[in-house]
Amino acid sequence: MFELPKNDQIQIREVWNDNLEQEFALIRDIVDDYPYVAMDTEFPGVVLRPVGNFNHINQYNYQTLKDNVDMLKLIQLGLTFSDENGNLPTYGTNTCCIWQFNFREFNVSEDIFANDSIELLRQSGIDFKKSNELGIDAGRFAELLMSSGIVLNDGMCWVTFHSGYDFGYLLKLLTCRSLPETPAGFFRLLNIYFPMVYDIKHLMKFCNSLHGGLNKLAELLEVERVGVCHQADGVSGNVDRIKVKISVMDEHLGMRRVGLGDFLIFHCHDIAYV
Repeated sequence: MFELPKNDQIQIREVWNDNLEQEFALIRDIVDDYPYVAMDTEFPGVVLRPVGNFNHINQYNYQTLKDNVDMLKLIQLGLTFSDENGNLPTYGTNTCCIWQFNFREFNVSEDIFANDSIELLRQSGIDFKKSNELGIDAGRFAELLMSSGIVLNDGMCWVTFHSGYDFGYLLKLLTCRSLPETPAGFFRLLNIYFPMVYDIKHLMKFCNSLHGGLNKLAELLEVERVGVCHQADGVSGNVDRIKVKISVMDEHLGMRRVGLGDFLIFHCHDIAYV
């Protein structure tokens, strides 16, 4: 029987500006053998709500996403790589590796943010001063991500949980521009950079016994938490573990490879909620 790695067998690789290129070199070495990427981001919350007339709730939800992503700055990104059986890279050791990228751009003294979101991140141990001083330059990160082999690659499968904002921030970095004006434009861009995506929040709809947020889902599946709550490494690690547990428990769900063209995995009503 397949067993998920224990917490003491997992190394969280903290990525700062001084080791960014070194860590991306390691990632480039593993992408062919570990083509599943679980991802989560931490950002300053939701601070804007659009006003005006909208023909559908989906338009309102997307406009909320766009307005906030365009204005705010990414704080952390967590990436967990695995093979189809849930095995994580080890580099020949007994310790599995997951990555946490810490960005420098957000300044808690100058930038707008949602108080409850930043307070949760503070309580989880995020050091905003350290991130400002030692964090990653977002532009350099985007350059290295583009050449890493994990985007623009239909052989990579991205595993996420309610991830509209997560992909929104990554698309903003990768394109160096604001998000598209329409949901259709967003999905066209998403399908170019991330051709294969599984959103566990959406897949839960096909499993009658599964419900709630990520922590509740982990509890229902008896998945041990990785890392710290409300840090990107822990969430991406937990998403990966849950993906494995669901695929093992429910063959009918199958984690089938579904592209975004038919809007099955994502549609605007889902992606725009926090």
